[in-house]
Amino acid sequence: MQNAKAMINELLVEIFNRILTIEGEALKNQGVRLSMSEVHVLEAIDNLEEPSMSNISQKLGITAGSLSVSINTLFQKGYVRRYTDIEDRRKVLIALEEKAQEVLKTHEQFHHEMIDAIFVDLKIEEDEVLVQSLKKVSDYFKNYPAK
Repeated sequence: MQNAKAMINELLVEIFNRILTIEGEALKNQGVRLSMSEVHVLEAIDNLEEPSMSNISQKLGITAGSLSVSINTLFQKGYVRRYTDIEDRRKVLIALEEKAQEVLKTHEQFHHEMIDAIFVDLKIEEDEVLVQSLKKVSDYFKNYPAK
């Protein structure tokens, strides 16, 4: 059992790190000059119905302070803007600028190409056990650390 745990740990870390490296290189080759963390902040903003600082930090699982640093950097680079909610002037929301949308299109294209390549190379659609196992791992991390 210990060998299986060590192997799964090693595989998860290796896969995660390799995907981030490949993703970063692919975006850099497309002219994107943002860190992967910054790209993922843009992605979180885009995926939220109400992109407030608290909602964004909660989605990303980071502190409000860490998010503030990222938002300030993205603002200075011209990727986001801040605005106040019309109904509740205390709320500051974050919106994406056009150049952020372009980055997200490039990022999404990378993911489509990566998944397409995995399907061709590994014939994943034929491996129901692998798909179900990956779903369970994903569900675990979606609920982490809640027990």
